[in-house]
Amino acid sequence: MKILVTGAAGFIGFHLCQALLENGHDVVGLDNINGYYDVKLKFARLEELGISQIDATPFNIRCESSKYGAQFNFVRMHLEDREKLPKLFRKEKFERVCNLAAQAGVRFSIENPEPYIDSNVVGFLNLLECCRNFDIQHLVYASSSSVYGLSDEIPFSTQHKTEQPISLYAATKKSNELMAHTYSHLFSLPTTGLRFFTVYGPWGRPDMAYFLFADSIQRDKPIKVFNDGLMERDFTYVGDIVKGVQLVLESDTREREDKREFYRLYNIGKNKAEKLLDFIEIIENKMGKTAEKVLLPIQPGDVLKTWADTTELNKDYGYSPKTPIKIGLEQFVNWYKWYYGLDQNPA
Repeated sequence: MKILVTGAAGFIGFHLCQALLENGHDVVGLDNINGYYDVKLKFARLEELGISQIDATPFNIRCESSKYGAQFNFVRMHLEDREKLPKLFRKEKFERVCNLAAQAGVRFSIENPEPYIDSNVVGFLNLLECCRNFDIQHLVYASSSSVYGLSDEIPFSTQHKTEQPISLYAATKKSNELMAHTYSHLFSLPTTGLRFFTVYGPWGRPDMAYFLFADSIQRDKPIKVFNDGLMERDFTYVGDIVKGVQLVLESDTREREDKREFYRLYNIGKNKAEKLLDFIEIIENKMGKTAEKVLLPIQPGDVLKTWADTTELNKDYGYSPKTPIKIGLEQFVNWYKWYYGLDQNPA
């Protein structure tokens, strides 16, 4: 099967490409490698996939790798490129698409709204158009737990109302769900939205709280703990997330088409809320240092608690995350120490 993965140089996209290649699929990875966080980490992920020496290259390049046996091609491109994206689809003849490309970050969207509309809305529209025009069998795309806003209905269910997002990032993700529904209805395009909860693990994003905690602890700097630490998150290990995405992406869609169930939407998380202070304590133990904590008020766009109800994803696809948080954070810290030269062995 030939699969397009957008956001391939990103955290989850990198891990998904790796897993798909190991499973024998030919993969084309697309990413614009923007500067939202350190691009060196994005290039390092691509190097792990067998792609190197692309940092100085222009957009719309093509690099190839066969490190995992199956073929991996990388294309540096914006989803907003309305001319080049259809050409890529026409040339590659993808069977399935997984869209993980997006401008990320809740707080960043408050001061910088434009990139969110460009990438998350315009880019997603271009992708939908390509999927319907080039007979894509299945589009799987990343939504977010942020769409639940300030809901106090716990655990979060896809049956709950999500009409009141509290950040532009969340609003763009909700718009993706609505746009996908429209294309599924009008063009019988099988789409599956996955509302990601807080994903952590090796090769993670430096702007995420757990990465910032580890970095500050290592540097003997105080860590910022919002809402006095009285927050809970559905922390899910990246390996479990990728297995879930694979179950959906590789599934047979013929039954859905027979039932005319072209649109589906699921939560994907651990199905358990962890206390933030407990999460920090585990990182401290793994780093071998105690953090100096600066307790601050809750930030605009933040919510007190997230908890994914993953019953439907388990029922339809057998999704069942297994990684305990202590094991997952140990894997992250081992990788962190290796990546920054603090240890000789990767996770």
